[in-house]
Amino acid sequence: MTDATISGGSQPARTIEPSLCRVMGPWLLLLFIVGDILGTGIYALTGQVAKQVGGAVWLPFLVAFVVALMTAFSYLELVTKYPRAAGAALYTHKAFGIHFVTFIVAFAVMCSGITSASTASRAFAANMSHAFNLNYATTGITIIGLLFMAGVAAINFRGVGESVKLNVVLTLVELSGLLIIIFIGLWAIGLGQGDVSRVMEFRTAGDGSVFWPVIAATTLAFFAMVGFEDSVNMAEECEDPTRIFPKVLLAGLLITATIYVLVSISAITLVAPEQLGEGETPLLQVVQAGAPSFPVEIFGFITMFAVANTALINMLMASRLLYGMSRERVLPGMLGKVHPARRTPYVAIGFTTLLAFGLITFVGEVPALGGTTALLLLCVFTVVNVAVLVLRRDPVGHQHFRTPTILAVLGALSCAFLAGPWTGRDPVQYKIAGILIAIGVVLWVVTLLVNRATGLKPAEPDMADIGGRGPVN
Repeated sequence: MTDATISGGSQPARTIEPSLCRVMGPWLLLLFIVGDILGTGIYALTGQVAKQVGGAVWLPFLVAFVVALMTAFSYLELVTKYPRAAGAALYTHKAFGIHFVTFIVAFAVMCSGITSASTASRAFAANMSHAFNLNYATTGITIIGLLFMAGVAAINFRGVGESVKLNVVLTLVELSGLLIIIFIGLWAIGLGQGDVSRVMEFRTAGDGSVFWPVIAATTLAFFAMVGFEDSVNMAEECEDPTRIFPKVLLAGLLITATIYVLVSISAITLVAPEQLGEGETPLLQVVQAGAPSFPVEIFGFITMFAVANTALINMLMASRLLYGMSRERVLPGMLGKVHPARRTPYVAIGFTTLLAFGLITFVGEVPALGGTTALLLLCVFTVVNVAVLVLRRDPVGHQHFRTPTILAVLGALSCAFLAGPWTGRDPVQYKIAGILIAIGVVLWVVTLLVNRATGLKPAEPDMADIGGRGPVN
């Protein structure tokens, strides 16, 4: 295909680009998916999940896996039906065709990336303090988190060329840390250390029920399962995506869920839930309890590396998504400015970094930030599960995966249920999410007024602009 441009009316000119090179086979795609799911969630929130549910810390991760799996089936139908580099916002626009709804979904995805990166920066600071015996207090950890985020912004501004091969290396590093935890746990159990019976101990609610504590813990654990939806953006670079995508995505989810359950069992066997829930470095505690002679600095470095990767990728995504929405004339044009030398969206980078600074400074705690990420994405996933049913009226001329209708319905209902206040979710998460979305709505209204004054109209959403990468864990 030769390059050409398409324009019309008040719409900006579009450039038709050559199709992407299909270089990803099933194994490379599997590593990409596993790498996107593994990350900050399991490293930072295991202790907080234990605080909610007690010794059965593995169960919320398992429930989160089931909910994610149902939504994954919806994504599979969409990505094989429209095998392009799209995302939740563009599936939403294709289903409903309402610019404001599309914008809200895109902005919520962007905000989830910022809250995820802020969670990672806090986890980075806490692990650095604990692993190297710096013993920083809350203020010190906040300062380190801010400095870390500033460093991420500097790298983002300079420009980062991402590649799937680099993702493989990062995945292996993240995976090595979790395998160390599993090995330490199994070794300790084999030697008769720890208390395996704790894995079936539940913390009950006031009425003696275990249901609501498990649900409350699942709202946190769900953060550990995000990232699978980002793989749809690799569809154009996969060999025969309609055939291999369903098997590989489901295998990736199953592998990560198995790792999470084994890590949870190892952790709770070696460290009591009350102790595991203290502080922000739960897996470091497991290493120290199960293998006192293991150099904790090495594991601390692995953890820091894993969460640093999460922060960088998410801030890259957030700034580019903000830049893309500016290009579509649904956010102020200032946010779409590109630095003449670095060729990076420096205003969008600065804006998203300031939002992250505010979250790290005024929210700070990992559970609130991680829980807000899960809340935003549960709302987005609810819309996606509905969109797949609406788009059944849009037939395409090729074979594609079709998810059972009942799974899409259950996916929508379960995501909506887990996003509700009846789950015991900390109210501060709704405040954080509400403030972030309100900022977006204000910017949208300002842009709308400016567009009307100048006679401009929002462009039809473009895949390259607002359908790009979503948040990763």
